[in-house]
Amino acid sequence: MPLFGREAELKDLSELVDGPADGCAGVLVQGEPGIGKSAVVAEAVAAATVGGLRVLRTTAVEAERNFAYAALHQLLHPVRAGADTLPAPQRSALWAALGLAESAEPNPYFVGLAALTLLSEEAAVKPLLIVAEDVHWMDRESADVLAFVARRIDTEPIVLIATLRDGEPSPLRDAGLSSMDLERLPGDVAAELLDSVAPGLTSPVRSRLLAEAAGNPLALTELPSAVTEAPDPVLPLTERLERTFGARFTALPEPVRTTLLVAALNETGSLTETLAAASELLGEDVQPSALAPAVEARLIDLEPRTVFFRHPLMRSAIPASVPLEDRRRAHRALAEILREQPDRRAWQQAAAATGADEEVARALENAADRARHRGGTAAAVAALEQAARLSADPERRADRLLRAAEQAVESGGRETAERLVRDARARELTPRQRSTASWLLSGFEDGVREDLSRVGELARLAESVAEEGQPDPAMRVLWGAAMRCFWAEPGAEARRTLLAVADGLPVENSDPRLVAVAAYVAPFERAESVLGELRGLAATTGADPEVDRFLGSASLQVGAVDLAARFSAAAAPGLRAQGRLGLLPRALAVQAWSRVRLGDLAAAVPVAAEAAKFAKETGQPFMYGLATAVQAEIAALRGEHKQSKALADEAERTGLAAGARPVLATVQLARGITASSEGRFDDAFADLRRLFDPADPAFQLALRVYFVADLTEVAIRAGQVEALREIVAEMEKLALSTPAPALHIGLRYARAVLDPSDELFETALGAELDGWPAERGRLHLAYGEWLRRQRRAVDSRAHLRTARETFDALGMTAWAERARRELRSAGESSPNRGPDARDKLTPHELSIVQLAAEGLTNREIGQRLYLSHRTVGTHLHRIFPKLGVSSRAELKDVVSDLGR
Repeated sequence: MPLFGREAELKDLSELVDGPADGCAGVLVQGEPGIGKSAVVAEAVAAATVGGLRVLRTTAVEAERNFAYAALHQLLHPVRAGADTLPAPQRSALWAALGLAESAEPNPYFVGLAALTLLSEEAAVKPLLIVAEDVHWMDRESADVLAFVARRIDTEPIVLIATLRDGEPSPLRDAGLSSMDLERLPGDVAAELLDSVAPGLTSPVRSRLLAEAAGNPLALTELPSAVTEAPDPVLPLTERLERTFGARFTALPEPVRTTLLVAALNETGSLTETLAAASELLGEDVQPSALAPAVEARLIDLEPRTVFFRHPLMRSAIPASVPLEDRRRAHRALAEILREQPDRRAWQQAAAATGADEEVARALENAADRARHRGGTAAAVAALEQAARLSADPERRADRLLRAAEQAVESGGRETAERLVRDARARELTPRQRSTASWLLSGFEDGVREDLSRVGELARLAESVAEEGQPDPAMRVLWGAAMRCFWAEPGAEARRTLLAVADGLPVENSDPRLVAVAAYVAPFERAESVLGELRGLAATTGADPEVDRFLGSASLQVGAVDLAARFSAAAAPGLRAQGRLGLLPRALAVQAWSRVRLGDLAAAVPVAAEAAKFAKETGQPFMYGLATAVQAEIAALRGEHKQSKALADEAERTGLAAGARPVLATVQLARGITASSEGRFDDAFADLRRLFDPADPAFQLALRVYFVADLTEVAIRAGQVEALREIVAEMEKLALSTPAPALHIGLRYARAVLDPSDELFETALGAELDGWPAERGRLHLAYGEWLRRQRRAVDSRAHLRTARETFDALGMTAWAERARRELRSAGESSPNRGPDARDKLTPHELSIVQLAAEGLTNREIGQRLYLSHRTVGTHLHRIFPKLGVSSRAELKDVVSDLGR
């Protein structure tokens, strides 16, 4: 197609492919069918080739969207030999995904990391241009891998150009690619294009074609051939074009039409398969020459082994131009010649089916199993859903729909999962099926957007399922209900109901799932028994990362933030190693939240950033909100007030609409810390008071025990002593029923500050605080301030000095400056702290530094952080000058200084 009016777009793409070494993710070229996306990309490819780039291409086909990793196979096939040098887990996952080796089900993130590593290695030899066309038709697994790669190539000599139809969904929309929207050609340019392809038109015909094409380049080049047919101008342009192509098709001789129909229905474009199936239909041997009239009609191009349709609209127009029975006959013929390819055969048989067909349904079910084994969850969902449609038996139909929904949950397809569960529930289900349907959707946002009456329904369902002798499904349902008690507040009655059901399950008390359920549902009533189990299980950390994740969450609920940090830190490496990026941000968010409460900002900064990144990437909005709120709290503690406010606002937007209480509570905490640091104590008290008001959406039953000291701090300065005493009295009553460490630490601080005395301060400092450095520093600061006000300046200095040193070591800048001011008022000079690595590095860079200091190689760091090892090397090259070091060995001293 001639390129008229696309000079600006071509210039932008040429500049992009001219400078990939500078690092650029690439561009997503968008537009309606026929707008010229492929033509523009072809020019970019030509420019890249001239510029010395290697080009790797993949073009998605609608009929292949149910075949997992089909597009990735096409893209990586020319460089597949390089996979032999990949780390074993990546190599195994990639070979399994591409169907080139038998192995366990490949983890999709390992496949993504393998593709990233392979492409990075190739780009190190010669810069790469990756072209992915028609990604709206790409199988979901391949699209996810390309999005994974796109997010991580900003430092690589790689450029990705993808084409996408307007309005179509794709993971690549959220992959950090810049957008290039191709508009219709302006009138004068459209006229120039039409005149170049059809110079002899009469004025009336020319005017009509310009009006009908409306600036669409494909229409301008293809409609002139159908000018005598006077297309209906009322029809949408795409339909007019399809009619034009359909008319060319119907004008062909019958044997050619049959062969061309088979080609349109054959997803691979294989000429051999097309001719074999056409021969089956026609009862005679069909040769490649049979397609010559279709080439002359400009519907297809032929290569020795492949049939190419000149435009996807040409391909779609052909089946629409023949009766349904003719299409079914063609599908049956393709199925017949695909006996050695059971997955493709099953789909062709399904397309040929006229009603329920259990044999084909079983074939599709087997195809789903094979797709799942290759890591193709989206492909498995599609096969199971189609199998359900062909199922005559209602129970089998429901089973297949629920299995498909389970696969959709695993792949993050919320809308698909909800639709499948809804379809399953449309008919009578067995108790087991009802249980499965109920717990399946709990993985999405932990039920935050559901009506709270749902908690009671789930409790009753769990009880009935357990009574039928199915404790594991019952536990899954109960866990889904318990999670709702964290994000929302179902009320005391619902909590009691859940606890009664949990107590009745035939499960050991030490079962981590039961421990976590008890912690979520009854964080105070069961705190003593939960803490006992947690302390006993602490010796087993690292054995099972999912168990550690459960226990980390449970610890957070019962005020044992030190244990929460320990369990969640133990969970993260195992989840990374298993490639479970859906669960990883949950463990990371708990770890970051806990480390901040303990004052370990050096550890919390990179963990919170990574939690936010992976939560966003895996479509977990409330985990993203929680991790972002933790980042806001960190910024507030470091005195970065502008950044804290921006992060708090972003987190609040995520959590407010659905009332995600932990997100909103952490947001208010960050705002209170910022207001206090700025001397706005009335505002700080108003922010933190909300955390103790059951009517406020920021009230979170379990987490409020962590905020007693923070509230006390600002209430005294805001002159809200009586209001504080009321809250402390309420928390004192609560403390009688729970040993929650965070609550008792906070109350000891509140007692000492409300009625200060040496005895109360010494009692608070004498408590077990070895794992709580921030709380110890807070106590020393408050004690020192009180001593100075009592004119005991000499006595105050030791406490103020300890507080300053503690907060400096923890990176709590706002608190450290407060200790400095107090120390100067007590008559001791206190120099300002110089900047350290925390101030010089981004959270991402800090993660890399910490891992490098542990002795990990670039490749090992890349596997941990899901980056290519070359990207890690690039980051370290930039980091060394920032820190004033010249070797990895010196990084140990940098990280050691952060821990002091």
